[in-house]
Amino acid sequence: MDLYYWAAGILVVLNIITFIVFGVDKHAKKNGGERIPEVTMFMLGMFGGALGAFLGMHYFRNKIHTGQFYLGMPAFLLLHVIIAFIVLSFTL
Repeated sequence: MDLYYWAAGILVVLNIITFIVFGVDKHAKKNGGERIPEVTMFMLGMFGGALGAFLGMHYFRNKIHTGQFYLGMPAFLLLHVIIAFIVLSFTL
């Protein structure tokens, strides 16, 4: 059971980091600073930070008109929920 707590903690931290990354990118866009590469933001969402990416997209209104983010992050979020459900249903 400790493994699940570790995994959940890592996912929470990853989602918080991803949310912050979307905010930092939006701030850089507004102020003419150096932007965070889209591939970095996409990979963060793909590898567990989809909820943070989705919330960051809408809270900061960042990348909401970019097709790969608009469609990709909800798809990754759904995939993560399905995987979590399957893993938890077989282990509990």
